[in-house]
Amino acid sequence: MKITGKDKHMKRILIVEDELYLQKTIKELLEKHGYHTITSSSLSDAMHYMLNIDDIDLFLLDIWLPDGDGFQLCRHIRQRSLKPILFLTACNDEESVVKGLNLGGDDYISKPFRAAELISRIQANLRRQNPLNAVKILRGGEIKLDKQQGCAYKNEENLNLGTMEYQLLLVLMQNPRRIVKRELLLEKLWDNSGKFVEDNTLSVNMSRLRRKTGAEYIETIRGFGYRFTKQTEEGLDYV
Repeated sequence: MKITGKDKHMKRILIVEDELYLQKTIKELLEKHGYHTITSSSLSDAMHYMLNIDDIDLFLLDIWLPDGDGFQLCRHIRQRSLKPILFLTACNDEESVVKGLNLGGDDYISKPFRAAELISRIQANLRRQNPLNAVKILRGGEIKLDKQQGCAYKNEENLNLGTMEYQLLLVLMQNPRRIVKRELLLEKLWDNSGKFVEDNTLSVNMSRLRRKTGAEYIETIRGFGYRFTKQTEEGLDYV
């Protein structure tokens, strides 16, 4: 799902909360303090935003959702992103706190909360999200993708990807072993290039990308889309 905002420099926060009145209250509070918000009321709805996970700067998750829980979503986010995750829930027992933090959560705020405390926690976590001189790296098999430099390597040799090839590899590696539909890839390419991308352009760039990475890394699912076949991990390289 495409994420849009009035100002690309505004920090984007995904609010996953099934209590609609509370969701609206948090949304208005954050927007009053200069944040761009995206809201979701269920696990399945929130998962639609994972294809554009890099566009989100902080995740605010309720634990108990109609179709799952925030722990599941936290686990999924941590496989693809190092952005801050804050749990917002009525559960204040030690077991829930420990579980959330062990899964990769950064902070925990119990309901009811004070507006000033929530804003303060968000600001503190955003300040800590990127250590100085840290470069985000995605790894899958022999492939390494450097998000800061916008390039990819195989066995430490630069693959010399074109812009569209890089964007395709980034989306696929952010969704390892999952089929990414052609329509979603076209939307991503269109969003980054700012102009319409034809279906044939996608096919040509994907063919070039598969030659560079090796066909074993990107599987074509005929009639549906493509899948990066290796599990990926995201980490930090220090320079």
